[in-house]
Amino acid sequence: MIKITLSIDGMMCGMCESHVNDAVRKNFGVKKVTSSHSKNQTVIISENDIDDSLLREKIGQTGYEVKSVTKEPYKKKGFLFFK
Repeated sequence: MIKITLSIDGMMCGMCESHVNDAVRKNFGVKKVTSSHSKNQTVIISENDIDDSLLREKIGQTGYEVKSVTKEPYKKKGFLFFK
């Protein structure tokens, strides 16, 4: 699993977040995608890596610009069990 954090320019409201989320869901098989216009950020959780240029292209088609892409391994948070 991989966590991809995008810095996105142009999101102004909740509808903008939906447009970006829909573009990601429509074009890539992701586990989860969340966007925040106040943080200018989209976070994607995916089983497989996604090509940066393809992400930029598909999100760019919606009218928003991807400024940066950061990737890191994602570990699912589980429950803590105490003995």
